[in-house]
Amino acid sequence: MSKSMDKLYKNQSLIYKYFLYAVSIFFIVFFFPKGGKFKYEFQKGKAWQYENLKAPFDFSINKDKDEIEFEQQSVKNKQIDYYRFDTEIAKKSYLAYQEKFPSVFSPDSYDQKLLQTLEESGNKILDRLYNKGVVKKTNFNNKKKQVYLLKNNEAIQVDFKDLYAIKDVKKIVSSELREDELLAYKNPLQELLLSVLVENVIYDKNLSNKSLNDELSKLSHTRGAIGEGELIIANGEVVDAASYKILNSLKGEYESDLWSAKSYYFIHFGYTILVALVLMMLFLFLKKYRPEIYANNTKVTFIFFNVLLMVFVTTMVVKYDASYVFVVPLCILPLILKTFFDARLGLFVYVLTVLILGFVVPNSFEYIFLQIIAGIVTVLTVSELYKRANLFISVGQITLIYIVGYLAFHIIHEGDLENIIWFTLGLFLLNGMITLFVQPLIYIYEKMFGLVSDVSLLELSDTNSKLLKELSNKAPGTFHHSLQVSNLAEAAASEIGANAMLVRVGALYHDIGKMSNPSYFTENQITNVNPHDELSSKDSAKVIIDHVIGGIELARKNNLPDRVIDFIRSHHGTTLVYYFFKKQQEIESDVNDEDFRYPGPIPFSRETAILMMADSVEAASKSLKNPTFLIIDEFVDKIIAGQMAANQFVNADITFKEIETIKKIFKQKLRNIYHLRVEYPE
Repeated sequence: MSKSMDKLYKNQSLIYKYFLYAVSIFFIVFFFPKGGKFKYEFQKGKAWQYENLKAPFDFSINKDKDEIEFEQQSVKNKQIDYYRFDTEIAKKSYLAYQEKFPSVFSPDSYDQKLLQTLEESGNKILDRLYNKGVVKKTNFNNKKKQVYLLKNNEAIQVDFKDLYAIKDVKKIVSSELREDELLAYKNPLQELLLSVLVENVIYDKNLSNKSLNDELSKLSHTRGAIGEGELIIANGEVVDAASYKILNSLKGEYESDLWSAKSYYFIHFGYTILVALVLMMLFLFLKKYRPEIYANNTKVTFIFFNVLLMVFVTTMVVKYDASYVFVVPLCILPLILKTFFDARLGLFVYVLTVLILGFVVPNSFEYIFLQIIAGIVTVLTVSELYKRANLFISVGQITLIYIVGYLAFHIIHEGDLENIIWFTLGLFLLNGMITLFVQPLIYIYEKMFGLVSDVSLLELSDTNSKLLKELSNKAPGTFHHSLQVSNLAEAAASEIGANAMLVRVGALYHDIGKMSNPSYFTENQITNVNPHDELSSKDSAKVIIDHVIGGIELARKNNLPDRVIDFIRSHHGTTLVYYFFKKQQEIESDVNDEDFRYPGPIPFSRETAILMMADSVEAASKSLKNPTFLIIDEFVDKIIAGQMAANQFVNADITFKEIETIKKIFKQKLRNIYHLRVEYPE
């Protein structure tokens, strides 16, 4: 039992990868649309590259989406709406008129005959309005001139313009009150009528919609049929508009028939095999070419999470409306992976993701071509993402590639630039704007997965940050040394193509452990008093060595990223505290060098190796007296040769050529530092 548990514990990382592999396959296949795949790929305007195709069964030719929408719109435009004529509303308006008339036109103030004439005029106006009908016209579609008026359970077709609106009262009152003695009462009567009038012709939404749906249901979604055995298209024949519709109809029938209960598990099994092959390629790539990432389960999980996220978002968009597929900002994937890892890994993962999505999207060839080209442009153009202008320029180039590629395919299919779907071009612009969201997304990923981007490194390189400010106050000599080392290391890293920003940040923080006992380090001693004079060589060596351990603890306390802490851990490797080791040898011949050796580890990347070289060269250069070109050259060669002899760079993946380049940069920088100026006369 214990052996099994030990074996399980030792292989837990590998077991987790198997689990991640299986879960990823399951979710990707689960996201896939529930339908089979037509075995032929075809495009409008291209030649049919397969054998002569005959109809395997009888099927109808489906109308395309635009054709159906056009016919539906035609029916909607011809549709006659239904309105109900309500007689009860008219009765209420007449009663309200009779009640309000005496209060507006008092019998004591007016001539009785005049009042009677005026009242009769008002009733005539109401009769004229309500006999035709009063309707609300504000939301009426002007294209529909005819309506059905439901009156006494009978539908009568009338001109909508013959119906009155309340605003027509002013015109009618003016036409009725023509006699001079009545004109003075036009406005009061008009106000009275407006206060009692209510629309008695009401739009019947339910009946209108029912009538419209009945007409729409009569529309046929097919146009003709193809009989079994009939030739659809011959080998080499160009897929024109007519054959394209037939092929699409056959594809739809084939896929719907294929996805039956009998075939369900077989199709799922086929999808599973293909997705498993793609993800296996990803694992093999990581294991062979990125072993440090493969060994880190957090980073592997991060990569798979992003692949699953892109597959999920794309499939959801396709299920909602496939025409929106290009709004998904797929180029965010290589942007993020290049930011946290490298361009080659980003492009490889991106291409595999696009291949998976080829099973999901319509016109898979066009989609895969456009996305791969856009992904290559993304990897080639995006650099120094922490500079905002670079991101905007790259996103503009990506959007341009999408648009140019789309227009090229449109020309192939249609033969000209007419009938361009401007909506699709708008989707590409929207895609570009969403891609700009990569900046906040990088920040979220940093917090979720503990990764470090150049944006974070740029923030950490600020010498006004809390930790570096504290270092400059407590150990100003060490702070100045760190600045000099960062300049040396950054120049060397840029020259050999390493991560210069990462090296610079690592150099700035590599000696923060000296803040605990700053006076025990010579660069911080401002008097002739040396605290080491009161300590034994072994104790002095321990104080010096402890600045590495103390630096790691301080870095963790201040939440520095692990990639930066790696520089603190490895900047002395497993070298000796040589000065005190030699001093102890003067006292006793048999000295245990483990008491004077840094705990390590040795540098394990080009960046950490560069820092070790820069740190040693800069620190030792302070002992140079009257340096010359020759002295500086020999000095740098000697320091780095000693580190190589001590096998400090065997795990650093750095070549002899790169080391020679680094030495050349160090020599050049030191010459500039120690360059003697002309002595000016007094």
